[in-house]
Amino acid sequence: MSDGPLGAASTARLLERHDLKPRKSLGQHFLIDPNTTRRIVEAAAVGPGDLVVEVGAGVGTLTRALAATGARVTAYEIDERLRPLLEETLGGLGVELRFADAARERLDLEGGPWTMVANLPYNVGTSLLLDTVTGLPRVTRFVVMLQREAIDRLAAAPGTSAYGIPSVVVGLHGRVRVAFRVPPTVFLPRPAVESAVVVIERTEPHPLAGEAIRLAGAGFGQRRKMLRRSLAGVLADPAAVLTAAGIDPTRRAEELSPQDYLRVAEVMHAD
Repeated sequence: MSDGPLGAASTARLLERHDLKPRKSLGQHFLIDPNTTRRIVEAAAVGPGDLVVEVGAGVGTLTRALAATGARVTAYEIDERLRPLLEETLGGLGVELRFADAARERLDLEGGPWTMVANLPYNVGTSLLLDTVTGLPRVTRFVVMLQREAIDRLAAAPGTSAYGIPSVVVGLHGRVRVAFRVPPTVFLPRPAVESAVVVIERTEPHPLAGEAIRLAGAGFGQRRKMLRRSLAGVLADPAAVLTAAGIDPTRRAEELSPQDYLRVAEVMHAD
């Protein structure tokens, strides 16, 4: 197969030749725009010898571009139907292709550091990303495309309508920035919504990050209530603990930053 980028016409021909159609149940929207592919690879900033894991190889568009940098690419794909097509598009590029459900099985990665680069399906993308951020520290950089609303939640600041548990989780584990937005026209088939690409650089989490997330979960579980009430199920005396952490007990969950939740966790565990 040609080494050139996979665009709309070549992707359509590939799918037709292999008698394949995207499956809505798998959230398949194949990337068909070479410029968007290039921008994602640039954001990933990988080169010869770097370890890259891609989740959702699709027809191999992004996979090929990543391999062209000289990076060592391991690509996961859930849809076995795509095996012959991917063997065609990725043949000779040195990509390790694994057919497995990355949303159900933790990524099997050795060594590191790794960079995750992915066009994630909307239906499982956020949970898969957060599970990897919290559970697989050998992945140190994430360059992920998701539905724009999901990306907005990851990057949201305290006090905004999009701010919630995903914002807290990411804020406790890394530095996040929105790289660029992506229109529906760059996919086959076109989704009904905009997408965006987020870049997360992992930082070393505090030992009490998990406890801080648990506190945030309780707060956002009753986000209309003041914290002195919403945290009653996890703190014996919420008002006293919040006050000791320098936080007004009448504030609500969305007003606290990730570091605020961490301070509450520290007070809880203080001698």
